[in-house]
Amino acid sequence: MHFRSQDILNGPEWLLNRGTYKTMGYSDDDLSRPLIAVVNSWNQVVPGHYNLREVAEYVRSGIYRAGGTPVEFGILAPCDGIAQGHDGMHYILPARELVAHSIEVMIQAHRLDGMVLLGSCDKIVPGMLMAAARLDLPAILIAGGPMLGGREFDGRASDMTTLSEAVGMLKSGRISEAEFEALEDVCGPSCGSCAYLGTANTMCSLAEAMGMSLPGSALIPAVYADRMRAAQATGQAIVELVRRGITARQIINSKSLDNAIRVCMAIGGSTNAALHLPAIAYEAGVELGLDRFDQLSRETPYLAKLNPASKYNMVDFYQSGGIPQVMTELGNLLHLDALTVTGKTVEENLAAYRGSGWGAVNREVIRTVESPFRADGGLAVLRGNLAPAGAIAKPAAIDPAVWTFTGTARVFDSEEQAEEAILSGRIRKGDVVVIRYEGPKGGPGMREMYKAMKYLYGLGLAKHTALVTDGRFSGTNNGCFVGHVSPEAASGGPLAVVEEGDRITVDIPNRRLELHVDEREIQRRLSQWKPPAPKFQKGYLALYERLVSSADQGAIIKF
Repeated sequence: MHFRSQDILNGPEWLLNRGTYKTMGYSDDDLSRPLIAVVNSWNQVVPGHYNLREVAEYVRSGIYRAGGTPVEFGILAPCDGIAQGHDGMHYILPARELVAHSIEVMIQAHRLDGMVLLGSCDKIVPGMLMAAARLDLPAILIAGGPMLGGREFDGRASDMTTLSEAVGMLKSGRISEAEFEALEDVCGPSCGSCAYLGTANTMCSLAEAMGMSLPGSALIPAVYADRMRAAQATGQAIVELVRRGITARQIINSKSLDNAIRVCMAIGGSTNAALHLPAIAYEAGVELGLDRFDQLSRETPYLAKLNPASKYNMVDFYQSGGIPQVMTELGNLLHLDALTVTGKTVEENLAAYRGSGWGAVNREVIRTVESPFRADGGLAVLRGNLAPAGAIAKPAAIDPAVWTFTGTARVFDSEEQAEEAILSGRIRKGDVVVIRYEGPKGGPGMREMYKAMKYLYGLGLAKHTALVTDGRFSGTNNGCFVGHVSPEAASGGPLAVVEEGDRITVDIPNRRLELHVDEREIQRRLSQWKPPAPKFQKGYLALYERLVSSADQGAIIKF
């Protein structure tokens, strides 16, 4: 069988390339096999990627066992957690594009035959899937797996977000200084992607749901031996895909993207999925807008209730069957004929699924279609005069008591301004915290309003206030929150002219986000509005701000 790498390795004119590989110890036998990229985002900064060097060893052994030659290279992988609440967060969403571009450069410059993508965290996994769809070569993603939960705190196993919630609790006198300081040693007892259903675990789950990871592999905890067995199986599977000519776009298509959205709705996944799935779809040449999210949300039952919506974390989810169990429950709601990286269909994979091995399904974690937590999905697309192009809420993480909330606007032009006001006690019950100029262009980079929501939670205000922003949220946030407001303020959206004291209604049941100001007054304000000066004059963020599209289009860079 002919492999594309052979085009630059065979014949006397390509001896330089063979010699270059041989300087690193490759043999003639190695160079006769398909060359499989092991795209490794390992580093010693991000806990979700800390174990990927070991995972890569098992991937390489699987590739070689199946008759391929692994060629490993590294890519960047910044940590959302460490970037929270300062200028570093401007770079996190834009890193997604850099991940995709860097993989394209390495694969195409060296004419490699296929790739195994090793990642776990928020923007890295979507960037990898974007690259796979763009290049349309055989590709499989293997995640590093979630970390274990920590010591019980506030009624559930603690995790890394517990530390931010505890800041508000300390400020309000709900915990002591000693209790606060003790948390940092016990809330994250292992490496791995964070223990809750944030964006990291959401996107790993959706990679499996769309058929780009081996069944059951997404949520194996980072420290479990099964993680290494799945890595080796992934290495073997990629060689088979190369030999059969099964490429990424044969798997990433309208059917598999629908399946990913369905699963996202069924598990109450992160709002960031509404950014990343359209971006992956764009690279695959598939039209995917917020209307499709809204339609499938209304038709998909909410089956898996996980932290931050409940006390159950990713280990509980995995042991109850994880994504294969959810997909089994969804059954005919899915496109069962969709192809996957096993070379088989979703239906064939589910028929072969034999459970997690950890016993019976915990029905407090995963319910049936006949007895869901709710009849519709975990995300909601809101529209109205404050979000003409759409906004995203997560009813799965919002107490039903505040699914409809009307309050008084408290307006801030940055995340830092809002956080200072919250911690200084200037936000009261009945307020709607408006944080603007944090969208893809305005941020730039669409920072997460993670800390603001965690501080409100810690102060006991999560059920008595709302937060509306053109920025985004971490998958772990709860309370009444609406993000991705489009058009964003920096592009002259109505959010730009909200004034202190205006009344705003968040209406999740009716999918509305309304500013209670007469339309003529809104237009008058907009006519006098002037866009803010760019925050960055040079470097990558200055370029990103000029090129990035709006959140309702996935914050993509169009070509």
